[in-house]
Order: sequence, then C-alpha cells, then structure tokens
Amino acid sequence: MPLAKQTDCYTEEDYYNLPENVRAELIDGSLIYSQAAPGRIHQTILSELHLAIGQYIKSKGGSCKVYPAPFAVKLREDRKTIVEPDISVICDRNKLTDRGCTGAPDWIIEIVSPGNSSHDYVRKLNLYMDAGVREYWIVDSSRNSIFVYYLEKDNFKVTTYTFQDNIKVNIYDDLAINFAELDL
Repeated sequence: MPLAKQTDCYTEEDYYNLPENVRAELIDGSLIYSQAAPGRIHQTILSELHLAIGQYIKSKGGSCKVYPAPFAVKLREDRKTIVEPDISVICDRNKLTDRGCTGAPDWIIEIVSPGNSSHDYVRKLNLYMDAGVREYWIVDSSRNSIFVYYLEKDNFKVTTYTFQDNIKVNIYDDLAINFAELDL
C-alpha cells in the first residue's frame, strides 16, 4: 500500500530530487511512496498492453507516444501533483518534456496492485477526471476486471469488462484490445 509521508507541503523540486531508487508520486503536495516492486502478473499485463498499444501506433504511423511506468506526468501546471501511471498515451507531443509529460495524457492505464486499490479506484480516478484525461482504464487481475472510464463532457462514463473481452479503445476509431489473446 502506498504511504504518504507527512510534512507541510512537498514541491515539484522535492519530487525530482528523490533518489533514483525511490518510487513515489506527488499528490496535492504529499509524497505517496510505493512500498514494493510490482508483482509478476502486474508486469506481464503492463508489458502486453504496452506492446499492443505501441505496435498499433507504429502500424498506423500515429503521432501518439506510449510510455510505461516509471514516467512522470504533471497533470496540471497549477497543482503540486505528479503521478506515474502504469501506461500513459500522449497524442499532443507539445506536452512532452525531458522530464515526462506536462498536461493530461489522452489515455492512462493503471494496473491495480494488492493494497493500493483505493489509490487507483478513487484518488487517481478523481485526479484524472479533473485533469481532463480522455480515457482511463483500471485493470484489476484479482477481480478479472477492466474498468474503462471515458470522459464525456465533464464526467466519466464507465463500462466494465473481463479478461475474456475484446475492449474497444475510445480514443481511437479502430483499436480494440482482446484480453483473451494477451499472454497473461
């Protein structure tokens, strides 16, 4: 479970000055540390999705870029919040910097790890909706579920799938990911 270190208020500079071997996110001025490395299932899902998305973008000659964690995403200029989604897809290359991404990615995927589900289901869902992320997937291997949130106007519309489903990616006209065909 991620732990918040209590202090007055951390800054972007504090986040970027963390030692390389320390994984944390800066959320509203609090550092949220990751306790342990992700497990094998988490990494397998991450790898399969990253590969499928990357191959799709490359085959279409698309301008979007896909990045796996750790990859820093500063959701808004005016906030002390930098997250590290498991997968980020950014279609506006002007948002890319040497440090990561500044602004909302078009698509974020979080893979739930034991002990951090409220972090992905509640805290990050609200952060991503507020920042204007167009599509947010929560992949939960313990529930055999994928929750797909798609931003319509100011609210996310949600659809639930299983690891046996072929899931249409809303930000693309012709991409679907068939979870049953992934090597999980």
